[in-house]
Amino acid sequence: MPEGHVLHRAARLQGKRFNGQEVAAESPQGRFDDGAAAIDGSVVEGIDARGKHLLYRFDNGLAVHVHLGLFGKFRLQTPPFPEPSPNARLLLSTDDHRMHLAGPTTCELLEPDEIEKVLDNLGPDPIVAPNDGADRFADALSRRTVPIGRALLDQKAIAGLGNVYRSELLFMLGLNPFIPAREVERHLVDQLWKLSVDELRTGEKSGRIITVDPADVDRRRRSDMKRGERLYAYKRQGEPCRRCGTPIASTEIDDRSIWWCPTCQPAPA
Repeated sequence: MPEGHVLHRAARLQGKRFNGQEVAAESPQGRFDDGAAAIDGSVVEGIDARGKHLLYRFDNGLAVHVHLGLFGKFRLQTPPFPEPSPNARLLLSTDDHRMHLAGPTTCELLEPDEIEKVLDNLGPDPIVAPNDGADRFADALSRRTVPIGRALLDQKAIAGLGNVYRSELLFMLGLNPFIPAREVERHLVDQLWKLSVDELRTGEKSGRIITVDPADVDRRRRSDMKRGERLYAYKRQGEPCRRCGTPIASTEIDDRSIWWCPTCQPAPA
């Protein structure tokens, strides 16, 4: 499932093409016919990301809410536009650009009062509220007895983190994933928030997740790093830790795999 940086990047890149433009809307698949008809011929006022959600706002007050889920995918296309895929849920088109959305978990039309309900159900987004979200994040963790490795995937606690970022951020801070969220000391919570802001912003700019310090893999720059050198822990079970050599461990929390280094992220005494 795409993590928050992917949606923010999509909002930015699509916004350059569609903000302020009148669009034609259609649903070749047929599952969003009524929604497409309601926005067809409307002007896109803005495309906004919040966590793993995307909102297309139109000048008639309506919005389209998209959550990609496991299989959803955006494609940006230019003329001549190719034939839509059989699972194309929504096409937004101008003379010069087309957004092709296929396979999302959610693609729904929202009235103005419904838009805020979606946003109110989400925790602070590190990209949207880099300076204002730390206290909300800390408050959310202070009320959770679940492991910190579970709390970081709770979109009501922090919006946008997924399985890759949670393993990587916890490794980078030396936090064991099984420490109860409310027992993480406040200074570490603040560091976790700041690291989330920094890493998600970097991921949004580059379009990929790279958390490893180039020096840890004997590289001078991030651009020199090979694909298999970009992460510290995620999906590296049994491979040596890039910092201490201990084999990376893996288990599941709530049926979601998580990876960590038993030496660099020791269990609490």
